[in-house]
Amino acid sequence: MNTVTGLSTVTGRFLLSLMFISAGIGKLGAGYEATQGYMSMMGVPTSLLPLVIATEILGGLAILFGFKTRIAAFLLAGFTVIAAAIFHNNFADQMQSILFMKDLAIAGGLLLLVANGAGNLAIDNIK
Repeated sequence: MNTVTGLSTVTGRFLLSLMFISAGIGKLGAGYEATQGYMSMMGVPTSLLPLVIATEILGGLAILFGFKTRIAAFLLAGFTVIAAAIFHNNFADQMQSILFMKDLAIAGGLLLLVANGAGNLAIDNIK
């Protein structure tokens, strides 16, 4: 793997993971109640919130460090598509349509990790 490919892969993993890690951490503390309210408003059981937070933080960290990358990316891609379908399905609202498409793009990036792996700079490649 050449330098550009290696740096692109690790940078891509960093950028993808940053969104999930920061979203999960943001739901802790004061953001917890606000997220529960939004979930409730959308008909999602608020009891799922700890699982959502764990998925975002742990999945994001797995992508960041390249640990079980293909599995983590596959699960996060599914999580992202499901979240898009639940929370951004009002296509009459242009912002919701944009957020839906953004989530699909993120899922696409994650699926590229499923297909290609984490690259050389990853825990997955320690022997």
